[in-house]
Amino acid sequence: MSTSTNFNQRLILASSSPRRQELIQALGLPYIIRVSDADETVEGKITPSELVEVLSVRKASMVREMLEAEEKHGIIIGSDTVVVYKDEILGKPVDEQDAYRMLQSLQGSTHQVYSGIACIDASNGKHVVSHSVTHVTMKPMSDAQILRYIATGEPKDKAGSYAIQGIGATIVQAIEGDYFTVVGLPLSKLSDLLLAFDIEVL
Repeated sequence: MSTSTNFNQRLILASSSPRRQELIQALGLPYIIRVSDADETVEGKITPSELVEVLSVRKASMVREMLEAEEKHGIIIGSDTVVVYKDEILGKPVDEQDAYRMLQSLQGSTHQVYSGIACIDASNGKHVVSHSVTHVTMKPMSDAQILRYIATGEPKDKAGSYAIQGIGATIVQAIEGDYFTVVGLPLSKLSDLLLAFDIEVL
């Protein structure tokens, strides 16, 4: 019998992302959403894997601080995703020109997507954190195709300026690794981390 039916074992997703909210539903566990406005700036030189882990912990920790005392039960999940190409970390584009620059550089080549994931026990602060990496190869595109994609509005708030689960699927040629890492919440990794809190997804 899984302990996941225990009220204390609900999940608290620290994200406003509709994509992550859809994915958390797939686990079939009780969950609530609490949005963290965590500062995503990091000082000094940091690797992509360190960055997504630091920010995942920061997002989840901020939500834990926001919870009222009577709400402090359950496992808070924080996640962060970045795209990396030739050692440059590509976050969300600041404007359409920035989105164009990113898509222009990524087209016809392979880049890496890093997603960090942190789980924090709301009651005692115990936490685990990890990340996963997926390699994505993007089709060669004409300038007109890039501009039409930007005009859909989809790249606006996405790391690397594309969404693999949207019309952006049409510009991706191949992936090597976990698809959900690219979407922004690696479910396989998350299910492994939840075992540390005696929550069994299956």
